Amino acid sequence: MKKRKRNQPNWVLIISGFFIICGSFIFSIRQLSDQITPTTINVENPSKVTKQEFLDTIAPHAQELQQGYGVLPSIILGQAILESNWGTSQLAAEYYNLFGVKAYGSQKAIRLDTKEFVNEQWITIKGNFRVYESWDESLDEHTQLLVNGVSWNPQKYEKVLTANSYKEAALALQEAGYATDPDYATKIESVIESYHLTKYDQ
Repeated sequence: MKKRKRNQPNWVLIISGFFIICGSFIFSIRQLSDQITPTTINVENPSKVTKQEFLDTIAPHAQELQQGYGVLPSIILGQAILESNWGTSQLAAEYYNLFGVKAYGSQKAIRLDTKEFVNEQWITIKGNFRVYESWDESLDEHTQLLVNGVSWNPQKYEKVLTANSYKEAALALQEAGYATDPDYATKIESVIESYHLTKYDQ
């Protein structure tokens, strides 16, 4: 009797199919990665974050907050730039705190050196600062602070919200005691004007 020949596998088709499947998988992973936009960039080496990258990262959310609460994006961005040195400070790059917000009670905190203007001079003290999970979270809490004030004075930053211009808002921040720097309003105005941040206001 003649032996029947066994059907040999078509290796060309098998190998081709393997590469097609692998290619589809890699393409899907790349597509998924492209859809994920990190809140921060180059946080391991924040000195490589350009000023425009910083603005491109946080400006869209600042504009969303204006729509929801009325805070001028130019003020949010100006404060973030001034307080975090364009997101490169240790507090901003490692702990996502863009505005130097202090921690109280059981809030997650990091203890760092900070400069305060006391008795007509700058001094360095230790402060407990809030730790966030993202820059967006920092933006959110900063806005909530302006909207809700503090427990002992809910209207503390009301004039910041009702200001008709960034200059009025900057002055209101200083008068409300947001920072101890006597030139705080002037510095915010300078940042806003130097980098044309009013273009983000709607």
